[in-house]
Amino acid sequence: MADTHSNAGAIWALGVTQIIGYGTLYYSFSILAPGISHDLGVAVEWIYGCISLALLAGGIVSPWAGGWADRAGASRVMSLGSIGAAAALAVCGLAAHTAMFLAGMILVELASALVLYSTAFAFLAQTTGSRAQRSITYLTLIAGFASTIFWPLTTWLLQAMDWHQVYFLFAGLNLGVCLPLHLWLSRFARIAATRPVETSAAPRPMTVDNADLVFVLIVLGFSLAGFVSAATLFHMVPVLGALGLGTAGVWVATLLGPAQVASRLINMAFGKDLTPAALAVVSAITMPLALSTLALSAPSTAGGVAFAIVFGLGSGLFSIVSGTLPLAIFGTAGFGKRLGWIGMGRLGLSALAPFALSVTLGVIGPKPSLWILASSGLLCVAVFTEVWRRCRPTGSGELGPSPGMTPANPAS
Repeated sequence: MADTHSNAGAIWALGVTQIIGYGTLYYSFSILAPGISHDLGVAVEWIYGCISLALLAGGIVSPWAGGWADRAGASRVMSLGSIGAAAALAVCGLAAHTAMFLAGMILVELASALVLYSTAFAFLAQTTGSRAQRSITYLTLIAGFASTIFWPLTTWLLQAMDWHQVYFLFAGLNLGVCLPLHLWLSRFARIAATRPVETSAAPRPMTVDNADLVFVLIVLGFSLAGFVSAATLFHMVPVLGALGLGTAGVWVATLLGPAQVASRLINMAFGKDLTPAALAVVSAITMPLALSTLALSAPSTAGGVAFAIVFGLGSGLFSIVSGTLPLAIFGTAGFGKRLGWIGMGRLGLSALAPFALSVTLGVIGPKPSLWILASSGLLCVAVFTEVWRRCRPTGSGELGPSPGMTPANPAS
């Protein structure tokens, strides 16, 4: 019982650091961008260009950050990452010209690779053993409130201070709250290191047909999902407006966050018998379903609501699957580095997505652009369906491997 309570405490502490991390390093950006562009005297598109370049930089270092988490322990990496995040946000706060702001944003994304989901998932894999997949689900449920908290909080803060001061405040949160919690979480890593090594102490890798190909497919699948998600989220409100929803598009977009949290609650209650590979397929299906619903129903507000809810449900599930799928297939060995490679592909395409959709919106309009995104979503469905087809559970009382299939153990 004590161990269960300790795990719960670690998950809650990690949840707080993820809320602050995503809130200060990611969700606050869209609220602060207009003021930053005005004060620096550049178009807001240039400010979004900064985040695109920064996302590319973050993707490049993701495999290295994941490998470091495997070698040194994820809690140590997150502790140093909290210091880096505070320093990066301080640089943004000090920015008096565009070059310095770009440098600050690149530092923000480099720090993000050390403190956000990928490293947090690696920490849970290292410390909670056979409960890692369930722990990841709990963590994503808690962290799902980051946008719900930080979008209105950032808006409220801007009424009392300028964006420079907001960045300084956010730097203080990372240094004063996240750093002590990450240091405290190190004790769980030390406790886990002293436990006897047992076969049941970690998730058992599945049996797959061609493990190397399956991993490439997983990277491709999450990259496509990241592209569709980033393109949609960055342009959601403008697209809804262009489709004729008008001011209703703003409150329709706010349904996304609650839908993400709801999907995680539904998965916790009813998804126990659904394998991560199957859940990945379900998550992928929601993207073309939501986008095609919006394209076919616009300018109906009801259709817009259906789109936001369905897309939010899928987005919430993808947060879970991004950790549980590679863990279920490949196990804990090299887990952090695998997440890093997935992050590299996802962030690389995500960085291109806002610009790419902006171009297509200007050239062919919103509805054809939505159909192009839906087609990308269908390709993602096909990729994850192939992953699901190639995977078989491994365990007592289950069917043995099919001919030509091998355990997905990177250490073998």
